[in-house]
Amino acid sequence: MIEIDAHLLIVDDDERIRGLLQKFLMRSGFMVSAARDAAHARRLLEGLEFDMIVLDVMMPGEDGVSLTKAIREDMATPILLLTAKGETEDRIVGLEAGADDYLAKPFEPKELLLRINAILRRVPASEDAVMTPKVLHLGPVRYDTERGEMWEGESLVRLTATEAQLMRIFSSCPGEPVSRTRLVEDLGRDGGQAQERAVDVQITRLRRKIEADPKQPRYLQTVRGSGYMLAPD
Repeated sequence: MIEIDAHLLIVDDDERIRGLLQKFLMRSGFMVSAARDAAHARRLLEGLEFDMIVLDVMMPGEDGVSLTKAIREDMATPILLLTAKGETEDRIVGLEAGADDYLAKPFEPKELLLRINAILRRVPASEDAVMTPKVLHLGPVRYDTERGEMWEGESLVRLTATEAQLMRIFSSCPGEPVSRTRLVEDLGRDGGQAQERAVDVQITRLRRKIEADPKQPRYLQTVRGSGYMLAPD
C-alpha cells in the first residue's frame, strides 16, 4: 500500500539521481521535494514539514550522517539513508546517528519504495480522541500506550519511528522477552545477522531515553538467550 500524499524530502548531490528518485516517487503517489545538499535541506526543513527524509550519506560539505544527527536534535521525522558503502559498520554509524533504516547503492527503485512504505507504516498515527490512557511507568519516564507517547515529567520524549514501533512491541507484552528475530520481523525488515545487529543499535538508542544508566538497564532488559524485555514498575 502506498502512503498517498505523504511528503518526502530527497537529499542527494547527484542531480541525475535526485531527479530520477523524485519522478519515480511522485509516480508512486508521494509528494516530493528535493535538496541538492545538507544546507539546502536545512532551509527546506525550516519552512516545511515532511513525513520522511531520504538522505544520501556521501555528499560534499556536510555529509548525511552529520545532518542526521542535527535533525535528531529537533525532530523525529523518519530518515532512510542511502549509502554506497557496503560495510556493516558504516551502516551502523548511520543508525547510531538516528537513522531509521539504510539502503545500499545501487538499489532497485522497487526496494526503495518497499523500504519507504515499511517505515511510514511504523510511524504512530495521531489520535484525536481523548481517552483514559493506559500508562507504563519506567522510573521518571512514563509511556502512554494509547497514544504511543513517552513523557518525562512535563516533557515529551521524542521517539523516532523505529523507537516508537519498538515501544509498541514491548508495551504489548510487558514482562515477557521478545526475541531479536521477532523484532526484526515486526519492524518489517529482512532477516539476517546484520539486521539483528541493527536492532541492537536501536535498542541502545532507546535505552538512552529510558534508563538512568543505559549500560546497566533496569527497564529495557537483555534476557540472555531470549532477547529483550520491557520491565515497567
